[in-house]
Amino acid sequence: MLGCVTRKRLLWLLPKITDVMKRFLPRLAGNAGITKLRFDLNRAAAFLGLGLFCSLVPAGMQADRPNILFILTDDLGWRDLSCYGSAFYETPNIDRLASQGMRFTDAYAAATVCSPTRAALLTGKTPARLHLTDFLSGLEFPHAALTPPDWTRYHLPHEEVTLAEMLKPAGYETFYFGKWHLGGEKHFPVTQGFDHSAAEGESGWPAAYFYPWPAVRNLEGKEGDYLTDRLTDEVIGSLEKPHDRPFFIFLSYYTPHRPTQAKEEHIRKYEAKLTPEHIQRNPVNAGMMHSLDENVGRIRQSLDDLKLAENTLLIFTSDNGGNHYADIPQKTNNAPLRDGKGSAYEGAYRVPLIIRWPGNVPAGIETSEPVSSIDFFPTFQALTGQERSAEQQLDGVNILPLLLKQEPLERKALYWHYPHYHNGGASPHGVIRKGQYRLIEHFDGTKAELYDIENDIGETVNLVNSMPEKSKELLTELRQWRHEVGARMPTLNPNYDPDRVHEWMFHRR
Repeated sequence: MLGCVTRKRLLWLLPKITDVMKRFLPRLAGNAGITKLRFDLNRAAAFLGLGLFCSLVPAGMQADRPNILFILTDDLGWRDLSCYGSAFYETPNIDRLASQGMRFTDAYAAATVCSPTRAALLTGKTPARLHLTDFLSGLEFPHAALTPPDWTRYHLPHEEVTLAEMLKPAGYETFYFGKWHLGGEKHFPVTQGFDHSAAEGESGWPAAYFYPWPAVRNLEGKEGDYLTDRLTDEVIGSLEKPHDRPFFIFLSYYTPHRPTQAKEEHIRKYEAKLTPEHIQRNPVNAGMMHSLDENVGRIRQSLDDLKLAENTLLIFTSDNGGNHYADIPQKTNNAPLRDGKGSAYEGAYRVPLIIRWPGNVPAGIETSEPVSSIDFFPTFQALTGQERSAEQQLDGVNILPLLLKQEPLERKALYWHYPHYHNGGASPHGVIRKGQYRLIEHFDGTKAELYDIENDIGETVNLVNSMPEKSKELLTELRQWRHEVGARMPTLNPNYDPDRVHEWMFHRR
């Protein structure tokens, strides 16, 4: 049927056919009394008797499209890798990955906590536009000065187009492994465009890393099994299966999110290593990092052994900064960055990012170009030859020019919106980073903060008074951006009780 159709012609036809389907199917759905029909291209094509488009595209026509393997860690801090400056954690496998690709010094999560970053990553939209601005289902602070706005607190809506749904028309087979935290069973990955899914969970943590792991669904195990290992087993199993089309694998490790649990032999290793000079001092967390590194190494080796490495774009990053306040001893330390997960500062937002694509992304290079979680959707869209339309309202930018040619990105600034409280220390705030400057606006009326993070990475000197024009410029741009994306703002809380705020926030850690 498609023997005489070129790949370029097929890419041109798919959006046209999709548009026709979207016009036709709502009328059909209404006539049938169906309240909701999602317009995933594969399902729509099957409904009309056209079959799955991806199964009709010959493998040879997809040879120029790389496989994509996306590894997302949970609460991995900017300094939690040896190649990012950790003197305590040992991550030789991830360091080797960095030496084979591009390492980003100024990569950012889309939020200070996990769920909004994950939603932004999957959709290419900022959490402010999605109105999914806190982790699901969030904490309540009933006595705080401000009340959060109405927000999408239970699931990522099916109406949003995910990475998996965008990649399917380009012929990709899609897999999801691990932490989800974007809704319950009716909103699990297989309802959001993924063909295969395992170890997903509604909760933000696994409750245990040694089997059984009560908050993890759809993952078999036996006594003594370690969750990070088992997730990797599943990914390697999927790699080893025959593939007649490119794959998109999203591996979402729970590591190193709490509970802080590691293998005994790894704990002993880091207990013996610990000295007074180490700023990261938790041997159990170090053991978790050790297992994470081992498993990334297993995946990298499997790609090599299966001759998949040359045609696989591999991305390694985190959903937010390191959890600097939990556990005794302190779980991790993000210095020289200030604070960590759940705060308004760089330690919460800046994360590791490593991208490897042999023969395309030069090996062993470093970039300080600011990038964000919202950039992956438009990047994969461009990578697979799909056009970006204004109707999509994407907030990210395509970073392929940076990856392939080291060209600077055409981006005005990066913005964040967090209209919530968090027991990591954050109160409702907004942030803009433009060039070397980073401004924080506190919604409770506290004076804004301005930092020159190029020369003051630890955000120690507030320049808001000494640079009033720059502060005004950035504050105006931040507020204009909020208006453009429809960000929702907190309101005054009639039940505000200052005597109970501190106890409520900081005793719930």
